[in-house]
Amino acid sequence: MVSSGWLDGRFGISARQSTVGKEVLGGITTFLVGAYIIFVNPAILSFAGQPDLQKLGAPFAATLAVTALTAGVMSLMMGLWAGYPFMMAPGMGLNA
Repeated sequence: MVSSGWLDGRFGISARQSTVGKEVLGGITTFLVGAYIIFVNPAILSFAGQPDLQKLGAPFAATLAVTALTAGVMSLMMGLWAGYPFMMAPGMGLNA
């Protein structure tokens, strides 16, 4: 288990007037709010539910994998390298 002292020193939690518990709760909430992108993005790009267009879209499984990997890697980079608690994911507005 990682001590909260190390986490506080690395991410400046107390400087932001927060606690480790609040940050964990915020992380869970952010994941639940953004998790739909992992399934909706591939559905849009593969034209799911539109039989005439499905053969023109990207494969659903491949798009799902790329969406999940991209969101995961970029979110980890924002947290560990940049030090900001932001979730990064593909933009849904451009796809729709």
